[in-house]
Amino acid sequence: MKEEELQRVAQLLSTPKKIAIIPHRSPDGDAMGSTLAMYHFLLKLNHDAVVIAPNEFPDFLSWMPGSEKVLVFEKDRENTTKILQESDLIFVLDFNALHRTGEMEHVLNKLKAPFIMIDHHQSPDAFAAVTYSDTAFGSTCEMIYNFISYLGKKQLIDKTIATCIYTGILTDSGSFRFPKTTGTTHRIIADLIDLGAENTKIPSLLFDNNSYESLQLLGRALQNMKVFPENKTAYITLSQNELDEFNYVKGDTEGIVNYGLTIKGIHFAAIFIEHKDENIIKISFRSQGDFDVNQFAREHFNGGGHINAAGGKSHTSMKETVAKFEKLISQIKIQ
Repeated sequence: MKEEELQRVAQLLSTPKKIAIIPHRSPDGDAMGSTLAMYHFLLKLNHDAVVIAPNEFPDFLSWMPGSEKVLVFEKDRENTTKILQESDLIFVLDFNALHRTGEMEHVLNKLKAPFIMIDHHQSPDAFAAVTYSDTAFGSTCEMIYNFISYLGKKQLIDKTIATCIYTGILTDSGSFRFPKTTGTTHRIIADLIDLGAENTKIPSLLFDNNSYESLQLLGRALQNMKVFPENKTAYITLSQNELDEFNYVKGDTEGIVNYGLTIKGIHFAAIFIEHKDENIIKISFRSQGDFDVNQFAREHFNGGGHINAAGGKSHTSMKETVAKFEKLISQIKIQ
């Protein structure tokens, strides 16, 4: 962060304020980790802080400290809108465009309070009074650790805050396997462990709490996988009927897209999931190497993200969406 930005943040946080902290819609481990870490940090600075998620977060994150205090906009629009309108300051974490909050965008666009953005995605929109944006980081949680340190408040990172930050770094780094995991990342992780983050317990809480039905859904997803060795591509489809068959709950499809990349010679993977209640096909893209799925998602599927991990959506049928995808991959060269 630039010195003048740090001074502005320090000035904004110098007196107790009502502060709302917002993750993106369908928050993942990094979004919840960063917002909850910020929540606990601001409480220590005597602010009246609240986390407002646009919609429900996955059940596998419900163990995180403070998650029971998170308010959900879609479940209580009147109350959360009132809180946002009365806030003195808004933190937006792990996203850089207000449309990433879904219908909550309409409320955020009308707020007079200044925004502070902390995010690691490409091409941030210019709506925040302070923007800490850096695509070199593999997670927003790593940036939160730096943010607290830059403010000279690292001594306030306790076991609770360390746990939240550790969770976000772990999940967004693919358990430390993704390219943006650096030596500095591991040094921060070591510090978080020393501060109390339970590195043997947290992965189990995140990854070892599958239901029988979620594993059956995984099995169906793998059965549905199609592989195109000549295009170094694999994709998975899941229909609404299949989600219903296995009593899908939010979070059950987390990480399934990555299975495509475990196949030898596959460098591009996608998953297409039908959600009839929203009348869309939700899409996740993953890649290895130099193939830019952020650009691919932006150009073809109304999405975006990172070079090796992005999301998108389609308003056409599953059949039409997949046909479009197959045509596109036949026209590009994936190294």
